Amino acid sequence: EPKRKAAFGSVGRRIPYRILHVINQDGESLGNMHRAEALKLMDQRDLKLVLLRENAEPPVYRLMTGQQIHEEQLKRAEKKKAGPKAGMYIKELSFSSAIAKNDLETKTKQIAQWIEKKYHVKITIRQAK
Repeated sequence: EPKRKAAFGSVGRRIPYRILHVINQDGESLGNMHRAEALKLMDQRDLKLVLLRENAEPPVYRLMTGQQIHEEQLKRAEKKKAGPKAGMYIKELSFSSAIAKNDLETKTKQIAQWIEKKYHVKITIRQAK
């Protein structure tokens, strides 16, 4: 069983699969080839083999330059930042429909602070008796 590849990056010569689907640096498919053939191609073109899709049959690798690898790592880091984080905080606030003006202003300031801190805010409004 090959080890799982956690991070995107150059894999160098440690390729656990015998048959690979290789894509060149321009995004064109070079087809399926043996690991030794892919490594030879990598050396000839002075590029690095990077794992793109491990779950595919055969696994998909791409020949990339160091610059392309760096740009892809930056894109992935940006996507990860933009996505929701584990342990996202949800703040909940409840209002009465008969709330005084100054209390309403205080609570809206509190909500604004929470939103600046990227919290999810849930507001409940209760009907006054």
